[in-house]
Amino acid sequence: MKNLKLSWELSSNLQLQSENEVIRCTAFDIEQNRFFFASSANFIYTTHLPSSPIEESWGKPSSNPLVEAIDLDSDDSITSLEYLMEKEALIIGTSSGVLLLYNVDDNVTEVVGKVEGGVKSLSPSPAGDLLCIITGLGQMLVMTHDWDLLYEITLEDPIEDADTLSGDRILDSECSATWRGDGKFFATLTSINNSSHKKLKIWERDTGSLHSVSEPKSFMGEIVEWMPSGAKIATVCDHKEENKCPSIVFFERNGLKRSSFSVNSGIDFMTTVKNLKWNCNSDLIAAIVRNESHDAIKIWSFSNNHWYLKQEISHSRHDGVKFMWDPVNPLRLISWNLKGMIMVYNFIWITAVTDNSVALVIDGSKILVTPLSISLFPPPMCLFELEFPSSVREMAFWSFKNSLAASLSDGSLSVVELPDIDTWQDLEGKVFRVELTILENPTPFLHLTWLDSHVLLGVAPNGHLLELEIMCSEDHIHGSVASSGWDAKNSNTFSLERNVIAIASNPVKKRSAFIQLNGGSICEYTLDSSLQEHNNLRFSQSCPWMSVASIGDFGVLESFLLFGLDNNSKLHVNQNVLCNNCHSFSLYSNSQNQEMTHLILLTKQDFLFVVDIRDIVLGQMEVKYGNFVPVITRRKDEEGKKFIQIWEKGSKILGVVHGDESSVIIQTTRGNLESIYPRKLVLESIVNALVQGRFRDSLHMVRRHRIDFNVIVDHGGWENFLKLATEFVIQADNLNYITEFVCSLKNENVMETLYKNYITNEANVKESRDVDNNNKVNSVLLAIRKALESQVPETPERELCILTTLAKSEPPFLEEALERVKKIREMELSDSSDPKRQNYPSSEESLKHLLWLSESESLFEAALGLYDLNLAAIVALNSQQDPKEFLPFLQELELLPGGIMRYKIDLRLQRHEKALQHIFHAGDSYFQDFINLIINNPQLFSHALQLVTDPIKRNQVLEAWGDYLTNIKSFEDAATTYLCCYNLQKALKAYRASYNWTGVLTVAGLLKLKKDEITLLANELCEELQTIGKPSEAAKIALDYIGDFKSGINLLISAREWEEALRVALMDRREELVADVATGAVDCAATLVAEYEEGAEKVGKYLARYLAVRQRRLLLAAKIQAEERSVNELDDDAVSEASSSFSGMSAYTTGSRKDSAASMISSSTSKRGQRRQKKKGKIRAGSPDEEMALVEHLKGMSLTAGAARELKSLLGCLVMIGKEDVARKLQRVAENFQLSQTAAVKIASDAMTCESVDEHTFVLEVYLKKLRKELLQSEEFSWQSKVFVAP
Repeated sequence: MKNLKLSWELSSNLQLQSENEVIRCTAFDIEQNRFFFASSANFIYTTHLPSSPIEESWGKPSSNPLVEAIDLDSDDSITSLEYLMEKEALIIGTSSGVLLLYNVDDNVTEVVGKVEGGVKSLSPSPAGDLLCIITGLGQMLVMTHDWDLLYEITLEDPIEDADTLSGDRILDSECSATWRGDGKFFATLTSINNSSHKKLKIWERDTGSLHSVSEPKSFMGEIVEWMPSGAKIATVCDHKEENKCPSIVFFERNGLKRSSFSVNSGIDFMTTVKNLKWNCNSDLIAAIVRNESHDAIKIWSFSNNHWYLKQEISHSRHDGVKFMWDPVNPLRLISWNLKGMIMVYNFIWITAVTDNSVALVIDGSKILVTPLSISLFPPPMCLFELEFPSSVREMAFWSFKNSLAASLSDGSLSVVELPDIDTWQDLEGKVFRVELTILENPTPFLHLTWLDSHVLLGVAPNGHLLELEIMCSEDHIHGSVASSGWDAKNSNTFSLERNVIAIASNPVKKRSAFIQLNGGSICEYTLDSSLQEHNNLRFSQSCPWMSVASIGDFGVLESFLLFGLDNNSKLHVNQNVLCNNCHSFSLYSNSQNQEMTHLILLTKQDFLFVVDIRDIVLGQMEVKYGNFVPVITRRKDEEGKKFIQIWEKGSKILGVVHGDESSVIIQTTRGNLESIYPRKLVLESIVNALVQGRFRDSLHMVRRHRIDFNVIVDHGGWENFLKLATEFVIQADNLNYITEFVCSLKNENVMETLYKNYITNEANVKESRDVDNNNKVNSVLLAIRKALESQVPETPERELCILTTLAKSEPPFLEEALERVKKIREMELSDSSDPKRQNYPSSEESLKHLLWLSESESLFEAALGLYDLNLAAIVALNSQQDPKEFLPFLQELELLPGGIMRYKIDLRLQRHEKALQHIFHAGDSYFQDFINLIINNPQLFSHALQLVTDPIKRNQVLEAWGDYLTNIKSFEDAATTYLCCYNLQKALKAYRASYNWTGVLTVAGLLKLKKDEITLLANELCEELQTIGKPSEAAKIALDYIGDFKSGINLLISAREWEEALRVALMDRREELVADVATGAVDCAATLVAEYEEGAEKVGKYLARYLAVRQRRLLLAAKIQAEERSVNELDDDAVSEASSSFSGMSAYTTGSRKDSAASMISSSTSKRGQRRQKKKGKIRAGSPDEEMALVEHLKGMSLTAGAARELKSLLGCLVMIGKEDVARKLQRVAENFQLSQTAAVKIASDAMTCESVDEHTFVLEVYLKKLRKELLQSEEFSWQSKVFVAP
């Protein structure tokens, strides 16, 4: 579904040496892009062809070609000319049979051979290693490039009377050979004796043997052309005997006919075909078709088993026009006439789909019209046809009024205005003939463009820019096709200095258009017929495909963007290059004012991207889309949301269907059409409809594209949807749709999870973070249920929808739903003639609906929860449960009293609170069951205490609760509970089990135990506390309850309560006890002095080790970074691996970075790694964790609060016993240790943030001097005695 557009044309005129001289044959030099012409006067003309319209000097007098004369006999002339790349020379064949090798650069001519009968044609093989020569005597010679003859073959069948056939007759007929693309076969057309028919013969290259022969056909002339790809051989058949015009017929290599098509749509017996050529890509075939009035170069393309006439270029019959395709550029055609006029035509393929999604496919004099928004089927099928007087060369479509203008091959112009697209279905299958527009000086146009509904802009062949004013002189019926009565008047003419590459109308300014000149410069054509060049919009090179997009207000100066695609697949936007590998693109709009919102881009790697226009304007392309070449990695799911991979290679974007349809139309290389609905566009359309309040349209889109229904709720936040629930129900107007919506709700914001990477809902991102989604489902379902009850009339469908809202709540409100079913069942059992019964479904249908929505077991339990055994039985029967399982259970319940039945049901349903109430109200005979229930379910104790008011029963409940707490070893709470029910013995045991000696002795006092019993109990408690490591509390018992001062003081010494021990010893006035305390204090001070001195030494060693490890690690990191910088192409995964591997290296690792990374990854899951985690505190020299382990160990050596308190108590005791020197030494050593440890931690912290370790900076003595004064005044050194602080 594409059209062949003439992009530009250039002309040049060979200055022939004489007036009667004509061009006879040509040759082409691919390497130097040179064209050679041989004239009837035996001159060789050499000219260089232009590669682009930028070469404007081509064709001017200064670019006259090189002319060289070939020295031949007076009666001899050039009949054939070819260029041999291997020889870098021309091979020339003459009428006398002379073969000349002419070196153009050196102007040297060499005779290489001579054949009898003259040379009719020369056909070199594609590789240039063989040359096929056909002589005037009907002989075919195949020679090597060294002029060795391989074989000679007679083309025609033997003739019985050879004398009857003159040599002149043979020479006059044309004959040539055509090679297959790989050079293994070649084909010729040969005549049949005494017949006008001919045969197609296919020959083998190596042996010259005949490979296959076709059936005799009425071939026209000697035209035969093998497709470069090798699939088909094209010939021309004459059908005058059948009263038909000629047809182009395709044969296979085996000589069998494959297909054909007619060269003209009408019947013209005078039509002949003079030339036939394939382009180098084998997708276009061109022929010169001669009619009575003119010659025409016609170009066809093939798609969907149909040949389309895509272009027709008319010439005068007297010009004798001929042509050839550019051997390298498949869309460039070169033509010339007998007088040396050379024309170069450059074509481009453009999409046949317009801005409003209407396909206009050119096929000769017809345009096939198909609105893709109504129907999607590929040509040659169409909705209706427009037929013009002659072939269409160029057309323009104005989508606002559906106006179509067509420039025809004879230079005339036709205009037709179509009705609104909504009425086009009535035109299906019709053919509308469009009349010519009255124009004073008809001329073919290039780049025909509408400026508005009555003004056309186009480029004439002379390069002038013409503005045409279109008027209609007839009155047409509204809604009909206006195909006649149109007049055109040339209102303005503007001369251009450079060639026009493309024209696009300006969507933001009336009667304005952007004109692209060669080189990419952009000019704006305005109403006053002036051209204003825009340097800020200039493309870096010519872009044959150009579009202008109207954009929204993004805070930029221009309200449009200019897109251009060049021949190198670069997509330009204004002055910037957006993509370097763009294959095709289109623009999409979902706004009401036709502003473009998205760019649809298909890359050469067949990746389809949907790009926000906002991202282009705000410069966020590099961050979001990179270079449009996605890397398929393990993060495929995340990347896949950014693009769509097209399944068929070489597909192209034809266009889009705007608005809610949100589809992208692509055409595969086979010709079939595919409609793609990118998830991003679909979501944008749905959100756009929701913002406009079109719930019905959004609901249809959600269902059609299988989008999560939660989008309807989450796009603006579910709390906002609650206000619009009524409107949603009214617009939906379909209970089935509402039921689908209800069944899809979930407590999740899909805009932040499922569709986060497709669409950004910026307005509600902050709000959605503050809203709790856990209440979403129930709140929305409640709002929908209220809307259904208030807005929808009572019907069975409405009731089922309401039941759905109850069943889909979280958790499901099955009991409420069954209550509604129960009411329906009661209505059925009442046998009343209430008309409301018609508005409700049957109870069986309602139950089946609930069973479809929820689990049968849950519904059965909900029915039991209503204590309705009959309803439960009905649910069980409808859920196909086994009656042997549920009937006995229900029958057993039916025999029980009401309260006990409810108790049993509540126990089955795990509703223990209700079961507790029911069993309590059942009577005293069930009180033990009441106790057992709370014992088995301890969470019921508090509820049980609220129910029980009788003191005796209350104490039983409390005792049971205490027993439960004792069993779970919550002894303190158990003791308190026992005290509440006055069970002192159990309270005493509970306190003793918790080692609460104060509670034990207090309860013992409440029990009024004797003194000796309390003393015995105190001794036992004292021993128990010593066993569990609480000598301080044991000392209190020994002193307060036993009166054993010696044991008490020894226990205080064990607890290192020095001041308290000295106080008690002095209180008892016993010198031996004071001496014991003094001895213990001195010994403890000596031990602490040794420990702190050793600790200070360890701090120094650990710090030195840490600095060494840190220094080596930094050196290793610098080496790794240097290696990484030396690698030019390093992907993200490798960088991540390098950084990870460094973190896993020790300071002494010598392995490579890659090996270290591998070992690090494997060790994370190995048992060795698990053991390392268990032994995290242990320092292992050379391990990866050594550095951090050293730091943690230094931090762990700090003085604890308990040690500081013990140290302060010991210092006070030493002073009291007169050991000031010991106290001073202890404080000095402890102070030195604590200062060293704190300074070492500070050094480690500072070194960790530095990139190098300076041995003169990170010194412990330096930090001690710097931090000493500050640290000594801190809270950590509050244990010190000021009298012993050194100056």
